[in-house]
Amino acid sequence: MVKYSQEPDNLVKAAKARGNHLRVHFKHCREIGQAIKGRTIVKARAYLENVLAFKEAIPFTKYTQGCGRHAVAKQYKTPGDQVAWPQKATKAFLDLLRNIESNAESKGLEMEKVTITSVNCNQAPKMRRRTYRAHGRINAYQSSPAHIEIIVQEANEEIVKEKDAFECKLSRKQLAQTKSKTVTAGGGV
Repeated sequence: MVKYSQEPDNLVKAAKARGNHLRVHFKHCREIGQAIKGRTIVKARAYLENVLAFKEAIPFTKYTQGCGRHAVAKQYKTPGDQVAWPQKATKAFLDLLRNIESNAESKGLEMEKVTITSVNCNQAPKMRRRTYRAHGRINAYQSSPAHIEIIVQEANEEIVKEKDAFECKLSRKQLAQTKSKTVTAGGGV
């Protein structure tokens, strides 16, 4: 049993999926996770497939250094108009969404009501290689893999509370205070 970063409120109406040491950029995974959070599984999958086809984009809000600006970003209200189309990380998320969908179906959850409540991306240990530079030097050439975990929950049906038609009972002290506050007209005793 693996420990997740958080546990859902109702384990019966929730499903989880996770990927460890995935060789996709951590920063891309963080931005994709923020983009699909709060969507249903079907809408998230359609959105990510559109990202692969360059029809929609992933807004980059935190890791924006070196990320290009595009006019498409105006519809996402991103700071600095910075969006991207990360292909490899998007494919990893699509695999996780397929996994979590089958987990939710095996638990008997209704797929129309299931929404993504938590997406957590953490940095995995860097994978080390080396690159050869001029004058016989060697530099590090590292990748930044990621751990990804997704939690979905079935939305609860909200029940409207009926208004109770009961009168507040006042204590003796409260009754005495209200009587003393009333002033008779004319100032008589």
